[in-house]
Amino acid sequence: MFSSKKFGALAAGSALALVLAGCSAAEEAEAPAPTETTDERADWPETLVFGAVPSEESSSLVESYEKIIEVLEKELGIEVEFVQATDYAGIIEGQVSGRVHLAQYGPFSYVLAGVRGAELEVAGVMTDGPDIEPGYQSYGIALASNDEINGIEDFAGKTVCFVDPASTSGFLYPSEGLLSAGIDPEADVTPVFAGGHDASVLSVKNGDCEAGFAFDAMVDKNLIESGDIEAGEIKTVWKSAVIAGSPLAMQANLPDSLKAEIRRIIVEEANVDALVASGICSSVDECGLTDEKVWGYVERDDSFYDGVRKVCEVTGSSKCE
Repeated sequence: MFSSKKFGALAAGSALALVLAGCSAAEEAEAPAPTETTDERADWPETLVFGAVPSEESSSLVESYEKIIEVLEKELGIEVEFVQATDYAGIIEGQVSGRVHLAQYGPFSYVLAGVRGAELEVAGVMTDGPDIEPGYQSYGIALASNDEINGIEDFAGKTVCFVDPASTSGFLYPSEGLLSAGIDPEADVTPVFAGGHDASVLSVKNGDCEAGFAFDAMVDKNLIESGDIEAGEIKTVWKSAVIAGSPLAMQANLPDSLKAEIRRIIVEEANVDALVASGICSSVDECGLTDEKVWGYVERDDSFYDGVRKVCEVTGSSKCE
């Protein structure tokens, strides 16, 4: 069962709104079955608010999180309300203000949330398999037919697509890569924030940007499978170091018993194998989780993101402040 109710807009800076990904009235009417209240649960919230930002243009982000929401509601016995943000700033502000209890971040936006005052704990980290170290890379890209760009050093003087100022693979690590090549990411290129990893790649394809950045799977897999680009149409001319996987973060001031249950559910039950075994998914093939279609989550703590903090120090980016 999945439910989602109207949630007030979250804003940061320029009135950035969280857009509720709606569901049918029938779904909304199905509240979680009440569970016996114990002293341990007495201070749990009646509703747990879960926020996320799409990695690509999508009107169905809610659908990609339905299975995670379903298992959380089933195990916790409380309603989980899903909210979709327009960008990371909205999610960060939501957790700083205490209005979002649980949020899916990229590594950099998670670090920024802490810098900006959110007190968070890691519930789990995205991975493509239980024995696969959670991580991914940022790609620097250009059209395969563009003979002028064959490395990140060739981005100088070009119109370059980034993703979002709070994106790890779409801004922070690319900034480090450019600086290492002697290129100022603000002064030596014409920066464009495309708003999504897919939009960055497609802007390069369409010629709106001469070069760009996006996370690896968006270039190697997602847009090829969707038919938006052809295999070999986009070339990768730069790869970042491996970036720590994306965390699901919860407010540190939630009751300890609730945090322990959330962590257990996310690590032990919010994965493809467990969801197929429980019958929530009918098969492995149709059970990719989140809009990144990952296997699930593994346990890590806050120190896992010290490498991201180090890149913040190296770049000296004002976005890290």
